[in-house]
Amino acid sequence: MTISTEPMSSVDTAWLHMDQPDNHMIITGVLILDQPLDRDRFNTVLENRLLHFDRFRQKVVERNGNAYWENDPHFHLDNHVHRIGLPEPAGQAELQELVADIASEPLDFSHPLWKFYLVDHYESGAALITRIHHCIADGLALVRVMMSLADDTWHPEALETPAGENSLLDRLTRPFMQVATAGAYLGHDLINEGLAVARHPGRVNQWAEKAEHIASELVHIGLSPRDPDTRLHKTMTGRKRVAWAQPLDLAAVKETAHQLEGTVNDVLMTCAAGALRRYLAETDNDHYSDIHVAVPFSLRPRDKPISHLGNQFGLVIVALPIGEPNVRQRYERVKKAMVDLKHSVQPQVTFGLLDLLGKGPAAIEKFALDTLSDKASLVMTNVPGPTTPLIIAGARVLQPLVWVPQSGHLGVGFSILSYAGTVQFGVIADSQMIQDPAHVTRYFEESFEELQRHAHGGN
Repeated sequence: MTISTEPMSSVDTAWLHMDQPDNHMIITGVLILDQPLDRDRFNTVLENRLLHFDRFRQKVVERNGNAYWENDPHFHLDNHVHRIGLPEPAGQAELQELVADIASEPLDFSHPLWKFYLVDHYESGAALITRIHHCIADGLALVRVMMSLADDTWHPEALETPAGENSLLDRLTRPFMQVATAGAYLGHDLINEGLAVARHPGRVNQWAEKAEHIASELVHIGLSPRDPDTRLHKTMTGRKRVAWAQPLDLAAVKETAHQLEGTVNDVLMTCAAGALRRYLAETDNDHYSDIHVAVPFSLRPRDKPISHLGNQFGLVIVALPIGEPNVRQRYERVKKAMVDLKHSVQPQVTFGLLDLLGKGPAAIEKFALDTLSDKASLVMTNVPGPTTPLIIAGARVLQPLVWVPQSGHLGVGFSILSYAGTVQFGVIADSQMIQDPAHVTRYFEESFEELQRHAHGGN
């Protein structure tokens, strides 16, 4: 029997090689559901939709220093979908501990690099835990893929297929694209409409071809100082901790941003800064130096369906003013940082870097990534989701959370995801860096309340 083999792109290879024993390059997600998933019905959804993408039937093999996608001759859904129990009282603390356990483990490279875990009893409903290796695709692409698993009970008119757009992939992703485009595009608001280069992804190849531009920007980044030596830079253990906050009302976040003459993203970044300020004050003896966060920025056209998976994003390094004690001044500094990034070319440069590193020796790749990770203290994602609730295999999604992996020395990830009129905030961290991330999520909620009071004239 002939086994189909396909070379892995250099960018995807770079993410593959970033995998470390104490820092796995795996995207972890949790969907809180209103009822348990029927296993047979869920398997049918996966067979008809997820497995349409070849990557989910292919395992990764390496030969002579090159990585390939190869069809798994022993592929079976039972190797990827597992039912798992939750100890009593089966509440948020127990689910967070289970997610942390699962997130601490590597995936099996003898099979395609993804798994789903069905948790039948969580509070009054259920949960679905997802794990997908970053070499398969970037976070935004995988969010769209996951949304394509939803039942077609919302925006059914979006399923009509215009002439010339007959692919199954287009039909699956168009409903998500329509509601996401109509919603609060939080991730893209980060850089604003002024990032014109990102509107023309074809220019990414020009950057990759002109290594001198990449080298020049890397010199600039390399000469910038290392982030302060807080506990966020401690040696990793590989043991993860996970927590998430209660959803914020998106309308309230928008109103706060309006009152402060800024954006939703300004508000959420300020809340993250306030949460970290309080946490580090407790754990690092009143450490109030500013830090930086690495923010992935999608280079995919947001008005087009995904024609293939893989990674198409760059990174920007954003200052987070946790050293500022005044909440309004903290907000204004965040707002200015967002404006300063308006014309940033960092996303294209880091994409070009990954393209070059994926073609070079692993030792050089590791050195470059470690150097870049020294310039930030954590990874923070801001991903748009649909504006109406999703239903997967008959179960309604009440709350979605997604964390991208952290590369190099970085071991902390903040996740912000808009969904059905709410904003979700979650933390994943190495236990050496944040022992109890529930403190951080609580401080995030309290930071929003503080900023909201200030926006409305309170103290």
